[in-house]
Amino acid sequence: MKKNDIFELEITDMGTDGEGIGHYDGMTFFVKDALIGDVITARATKLKKNYGYARVEEIKTPSTFRVEPQCELHKRCGGCQIQALSYEKQLEFKNNKVRNNLMRIGGFSEAKLDSKMQPPVGTDNPYRYRNKAQFPVGYDRDGNIVTGFYASRSHNIIPVEDCRLGVPQNKEILDIIKEWMNECGITPYDENTHKGLVRHVLIRYGFTSKQIMVCLVINGDSLEAKRRAGNAADILCERLSKIDGMTSISYNINKENTNVILGKKTVCIWGRPYIEDTIHLLSYPDFTPQGTGITYQISPQSFYQVNPKQTEKLYSTALAFAGLTGNENVWDLYCGIGTISLFLSQKAKQVYGVEIVPQAIEDAKNNAKLNGITNAQFFVGKAEDVLPQFYENAKKKENITDDTASTGHTDMLRPDVIVVDPPRKGCDEKCLDTMLAMSPERIVYVSCDSATLARDLKILCEEKYELMKWQAFDQFSHTTHVESICLLERVSN
Repeated sequence: MKKNDIFELEITDMGTDGEGIGHYDGMTFFVKDALIGDVITARATKLKKNYGYARVEEIKTPSTFRVEPQCELHKRCGGCQIQALSYEKQLEFKNNKVRNNLMRIGGFSEAKLDSKMQPPVGTDNPYRYRNKAQFPVGYDRDGNIVTGFYASRSHNIIPVEDCRLGVPQNKEILDIIKEWMNECGITPYDENTHKGLVRHVLIRYGFTSKQIMVCLVINGDSLEAKRRAGNAADILCERLSKIDGMTSISYNINKENTNVILGKKTVCIWGRPYIEDTIHLLSYPDFTPQGTGITYQISPQSFYQVNPKQTEKLYSTALAFAGLTGNENVWDLYCGIGTISLFLSQKAKQVYGVEIVPQAIEDAKNNAKLNGITNAQFFVGKAEDVLPQFYENAKKKENITDDTASTGHTDMLRPDVIVVDPPRKGCDEKCLDTMLAMSPERIVYVSCDSATLARDLKILCEEKYELMKWQAFDQFSHTTHVESICLLERVSN
């Protein structure tokens, strides 16, 4: 086998990034845009000792799971890796991804996982579900201003006018901004020269409130125009404010040479510095919610789940897994703007939330006030720093040693439940150690990366916890990303 050799390949499996997997002449081949069940003509592009990479030259026999995508750009755009796969098969793929990581990395047996598995939770509509989009701004080859998404594994912008995963209002907003930039002589940011003004356009939409936020991320201190009489910011606001639901217009200053999208300072130039939206509580067989939902104030820098319909299912399940009766003290680690914390507060005695982003904690406190919630307290800092310090201070206050901390019970030293929803990197080792020391009866782990979830669960379950339930949630249809939630119960002190 040599590079550029052409051969027939049957795709028998799919990798974690959605690539097709087939076997030929004793080698395993990974093929982008090939689906399980396809029979293809493949061209070898890169060869290693026992495996290689190939591209699709021709689909000779399409998979029975192959469907016609709504977006003609799905192969070029880096956003949707598996849009050509039927939705039922997407859900199966994501459930298996979580299951396989829990086996391979977490060390859980197949029988154990199958006995604890809850059915994967899909969506009624896998399109138009995103309430947030971040569009890079640049030039095409002809010098026209374009907005869109980066091609896979590059920073080449694929012009996308109407992403089928986002709301239809995005296109109208982007058209206005591009026309405004052309008229006012405002240039896109160039990553190579670090010149130009507009880097990204951030758009948020409240599915319940119908409120819209637009935030321009700029490489400068203000929206200054090179030409055109009048204030450029005023012109932009005048045009955008005519869109139904427009609530907040701002710019965010990011002059750093970085891939991080948002800078630290945001300036609101029209309307409010936030939009509002509501997540409703859903009923489950063993859980009857109180109230109709929680309303949140969302700023440009707030973390807020992008799929609101699935978020209602995810958070209601987290609350059901927590098994609250109204007498429990709960820690919510990596709490963001208090989305899960405020859900928990309706059934808990007291909730403590921890988040590293100061603005998010400010939003969490405001959200508690907005909903009349008084039993939620929030702390700024890393969970791995705040939790140990809080733990040590509580021990000193109660005059408790490490030997007696695990057997005594105070509100601070042994919470009844810890809920954790970390970023993709998972929990810090120090945070896991402190969770084990605080020894809650239950841990509810919400994860956006099942590999780091499995790594962390292995540590927790080797010490004193048992996996009781796990469930996959499709928060990101047509992508390979999957959300999951696990319930752990303490089996020893």
